[in-house]
Amino acid sequence: MDNYNVIIRPLVTEQGTHFATKKGAYSFEVNKKANKVEIKSAVEKIYSVKVSKVRTANRKGKYRRKGRTYGLTSSWKKAVVYLEPEYHIDLF
Repeated sequence: MDNYNVIIRPLVTEQGTHFATKKGAYSFEVNKKANKVEIKSAVEKIYSVKVSKVRTANRKGKYRRKGRTYGLTSSWKKAVVYLEPEYHIDLF
């Protein structure tokens, strides 16, 4: 899988920026088929940083209602990437 197909987008939230400044942890939405090794190599190549560990979580879609019909939002995969102390990503 290509590095740019593994990482879909960074998740910039209030909690995410707090973790980025205090713990060096950055969160991304990633491809559902990507594993931790692919995520680690993609982040290292795209952002030129050194990754120490990766944690992943599969997020289920939520039920939503529009008018009389019910639907389900799409499921997605979240990855929290911890960097070595001397590295950081300027995006957050």
